[in-house]
Amino acid sequence: MGRHSDIGTDMQRGVLYALLAAVLFGASTPFAKVLLTDTPPVLLAGLLYGGSGIGLSVWLTLRPRLQPRRRPPRVAWRKREALCLAGAIAVGGVLAPVMLMAGLERMPAASASLLLNMEGVFTALLAWLVFRENFDRRILAGILAIVAGGVVLAWPQRVALGGGEGAAWVAGACACWALDNNLTRTVSAGDPVVIAALKGLAAGAVDLGIAAALGAHWPAGPRILAATLVGLGGYGVSLVLFVLALRHLGAARTGAYFATAPFIGAAASILLFRQMPGVIFWIAAVLMGAGVWLHLTERHAHLHAHRQIRHAHSHVHDAHHQHSHDLDWDGREPHDHEHTHLPLTHSHAHYPDIHHRHEH
Repeated sequence: MGRHSDIGTDMQRGVLYALLAAVLFGASTPFAKVLLTDTPPVLLAGLLYGGSGIGLSVWLTLRPRLQPRRRPPRVAWRKREALCLAGAIAVGGVLAPVMLMAGLERMPAASASLLLNMEGVFTALLAWLVFRENFDRRILAGILAIVAGGVVLAWPQRVALGGGEGAAWVAGACACWALDNNLTRTVSAGDPVVIAALKGLAAGAVDLGIAAALGAHWPAGPRILAATLVGLGGYGVSLVLFVLALRHLGAARTGAYFATAPFIGAAASILLFRQMPGVIFWIAAVLMGAGVWLHLTERHAHLHAHRQIRHAHSHVHDAHHQHSHDLDWDGREPHDHEHTHLPLTHSHAHYPDIHHRHEH
C-alpha cells in the first residue's frame, strides 16, 4: 500500500523546516537592529519585505533555467484557495505590519516584544477553535512552555506599556499574523516561493508607501542593499520554509516551533556582540527546549478516512500517493505534478498536514 516510514520522515522534515525558518528570522533580528540606527522603522520594514519579495521573484524567473529538469505544477488557484491567499496577504502582509508600527509609535519596543509572543497563542487558538486542527494537552503544554520562554527572555527589558492603545495595536497585529498563518495553511500545498514572493511584494509596497508619505529619509545605498539581503533571508527564505512546515505540521505546531525565533535571535546577538549569556537566557533555553521536546515526542495515531482530493505538491509514492502518471516521468522522487487521492481508510501516526485535515 505504501511506505508509512515516509510519513514519519515528512513529520521530521516539517519540524526541520519550521526550526530553520525560526533560525533565519531570529538571526535577522540583530542585523535589523543595526540597520535601525539610521533607518526609520516603517522604511526598514518596507525594505525587508520588499527585499524578500523582489529576491524571490528573481528566483522564480531564473528557476526554469537553473533547474530545467524540475517542472513545478502549473495549477490555477481554486476560488477558495485564491481567497485564502488574498486574505493572508491582506491581514499578514499589509495590515499586521501597519498595526505593529502604530503600536510601536505608542509604546516602547521592549514592551512590544513581550506582546509579540501572543502570536503563537493566537495561532494555536484559531487553529484549534476555528480551523479544527487536532490537539491534546501535551501539545498545549509545549506551546505554553515555548511562549513562556519567549516572555522570560524579554522580561528583563520590560517597561511600562505606555497606555492600553499601543498594546491593543500590537495585540491586533499578532491576531492578524495568527489569521495569516492559518489561512496560509490552507494553500500550503501550492508553490511556497510564489506565496512568499506575493506576501513580500505586497507588504513591501505598503510599508514603503507609508514611509514615503511620512517623508522618511532613505539611507545610503549600501544600507539599502544590506536591508534587502537581510529581508531576503530572514523574511523571504524563512517564509518559504514556514509554508513548507505548514504543509507538514499544520498551523499550531508550526507556530510553536517558530516561536523559538526570539531565543535564536538572542543567541545570534550573543555570538555577534560577544556578550556572555545570563541566567535568564538559560531559563528561556530550558523552557523552549522542553516545549520543543514535548512536540517532538508527540504521537497521534488513530483510524481515519481520507476523502478524494486533487491537488499538486512535491511528493514521493508513499501510502498517500498511489497514483498513475499522465505525464512523462523519469522515476525521480520527490517530484511535482497534479494528482488525485482516492478515498482511503487506515491508521498510522500523523500530524494535521495537507493530507490529514479530518474531524476527530
